[in-house]
Amino acid sequence: MKKLLFLYNPTSGKGQIRSRLAGLLDTFTKAGWLVTAYPTQCRGDAARMARELGGEFDRVVCAGGDGTLSETVGGMMELAAPAPLAFLPSGSTNDCAQNLRLPSKPALAARIAAEGKPFPMDVGRLNDRHFIYVAAFGAFTDVAYDTPQELKNAFGHLAYLLNGLGQLANLTPHHLRVEHDGQVIEDDFLYGMVCNTYSVAGVKALPREQVVLDDGLFEVLLVRKNVKLSDLAAALQAIAGNKPMDTPAVITFQTGSVTITADEPLAWTTDGEYGGTYAVSRLENLPRALTMIKGE
Repeated sequence: MKKLLFLYNPTSGKGQIRSRLAGLLDTFTKAGWLVTAYPTQCRGDAARMARELGGEFDRVVCAGGDGTLSETVGGMMELAAPAPLAFLPSGSTNDCAQNLRLPSKPALAARIAAEGKPFPMDVGRLNDRHFIYVAAFGAFTDVAYDTPQELKNAFGHLAYLLNGLGQLANLTPHHLRVEHDGQVIEDDFLYGMVCNTYSVAGVKALPREQVVLDDGLFEVLLVRKNVKLSDLAAALQAIAGNKPMDTPAVITFQTGSVTITADEPLAWTTDGEYGGTYAVSRLENLPRALTMIKGE
């Protein structure tokens, strides 16, 4: 029989995976998998188990939030030939589930994890740390994950930035040198995002037409220091409509790699978790580096 490693976070999503465990295992078994299930015990455990055991299985399935998936990806990227990876979303934002077109119901997602077709997907790397969909720094990095759902519903992709705009007067920008594709940008920036995703913090941040998950390119967004609410709103609306930018306050471009040098060490989040602090940040897109299971 084909062997499947099921890594699940028992506390994610108010424990919904734990309460549905028997049914999920039955779905995998009926699809012809011999299942080994492991509940993660602490932060970093998914990465450790994926690294230590992932090479012995024909498929790995992880269940939890985006952080659990990011950990699992990090562990599997240390393997010489990682097996296909599937995801059962049970977190609070589940940005990656939207990228992979996965349903929110665990039973339906489990069926896709067991029977879905694999496809190659790009993986990001920030210095020596892998990420699956976004690395970000600056003003709105924490706000993005604390925005009330009603604000997201009302303002869509603008919501998480609008929720942090009240801080603008008190924010200290970062003086950065940004190098990509033979170009150099040097300025003061409040916020930056290097991503391969349609959704950030549970809201649609970029249009599907612009984001291709296996093209070897990041989408990069940088917000300059002297940004106004009107400039920021216009820029993000342009992104959502896949139109040219009409404001100098926000810079966007696509690239396979970018190096960001800061006057002072720059703190990052990767996939919504703390991603390290660096004076020089080298972000690389690793094209089609991991095989994922995607919905229709």
